[in-house]
Amino acid sequence: MRIALVIGKTVATMKDERLQGRKLLLVQYADPHGQPLPGEPFIAVDTVDAGPGDLVVLTEGSSARQTDTTTNLPVDAIIVAVIDTLETDGSVSYRKG
Repeated sequence: MRIALVIGKTVATMKDERLQGRKLLLVQYADPHGQPLPGEPFIAVDTVDAGPGDLVVLTEGSSARQTDTTTNLPVDAIIVAVIDTLETDGSVSYRKG
């Protein structure tokens, strides 16, 4: 699992029928302080009603197809949690809000 920042929404009217009704969000890997890391943003399927600005937990690869809502879907990244607080080395490095 990795930390990512939701930076936008994706609208795709033409897509695999198994993705109908799934929310697709644009995400960027992030550090433990909630700051985006360098690299290309990518699309993740949202399973927890996240939104732009949220710091999230991301599952990728074959693990992304192992939830109740994504079994056998053509996905490579899913959002499985919205982070409220991150603690590193005994201090809070990120707090939502």
